[in-house]
Amino acid sequence: MSYSTSTLFKTVLTLTVVFGIALLFIGWASQKSKADIITLHGACIFDDEHSFTKGLVRFTELVEKYYEGPKQVKFVLHKNSELGQEKDYFNYMNIGAVVDFAIASPSHASTFSKAVTIMDVPFLFRDTDHYLKTMESDVFKEVEKTVSDRADVVILGYGGGEKRHLVGRRPVRDMKELEGFYMRVMGSPIQSRMFEAIGATPTVISGGEVYNAIQTGVIEGAENSASAILKYKWFEVAQEVSLATVSIIIRPMFFSGKRFRQLPADLQTAIRRAGKEAMEFERLYEIEIDDPLMAQLEAEGKVKTHLFKERDKILELAEPVKRAYAAEIGATDILEAINNIK
Repeated sequence: MSYSTSTLFKTVLTLTVVFGIALLFIGWASQKSKADIITLHGACIFDDEHSFTKGLVRFTELVEKYYEGPKQVKFVLHKNSELGQEKDYFNYMNIGAVVDFAIASPSHASTFSKAVTIMDVPFLFRDTDHYLKTMESDVFKEVEKTVSDRADVVILGYGGGEKRHLVGRRPVRDMKELEGFYMRVMGSPIQSRMFEAIGATPTVISGGEVYNAIQTGVIEGAENSASAILKYKWFEVAQEVSLATVSIIIRPMFFSGKRFRQLPADLQTAIRRAGKEAMEFERLYEIEIDDPLMAQLEAEGKVKTHLFKERDKILELAEPVKRAYAAEIGATDILEAINNIK
């Protein structure tokens, strides 16, 4: 069988056109498929075992459960400081790029809202029950509005819950032993002011220098949680832990406002619901493992714990300092609301 040149040309031309149309269809289908996928990036400085990571994973699961829209939602969680530190995450969320959601210290929002730093004030809560009731209330709604309006970052909920205690080379069991305790504090002015008011001798030192500062005798100790004592191996240089509940941490879950507004309304609703529930899960989990971890450290001979016998006295001395600071940052109403929670 033979074909004329004309027939062969027509056949090749037809196949070329068909192949071209197929490629266009595949390209269109691919683009349409990509358009139907929403990818959201989360970030965390910790590994899979940390409560923050577990809280973020729970968030992704709950969003997938509650969102019933036509688009597919894909989550990418960057762990172990892959995308930097918490301050970087907040900056990314502020500009609407790289990171869409993360759990971070409230202090990273302080550029936009001074009042947010009330969350980091030492001796803010009487006990864990007081903390939990505060987290379940709406006392921070004005802070949430300010952060949203000025930083364009949404607060979805509040994690945290672990207690920070005094850690030192010598035991601090009462006000007498606290007097002159030479300790490291964070850079926030309220930290130095507070610990001076209760009788200690605070000095500002970066977190990464605490181990060496205790080891060389520059300071006697610091304050932190069981998980931090383990993570940073402070127990190697400071074995005495005074259970004074210096603070119970609050860690908001943030979401980029710019990214949030790009999402379908039904997905926004699912994200808000999931964020609140995921942070409730995270703080209850964190509280559940906190005391057992300290007990484990003691059982392993890494630390020796002591009950601080005069915490009521500390709270009494701390109150005027808290009130003065709250007035400075415009958070008097917030402090009053927290104090009034029974």
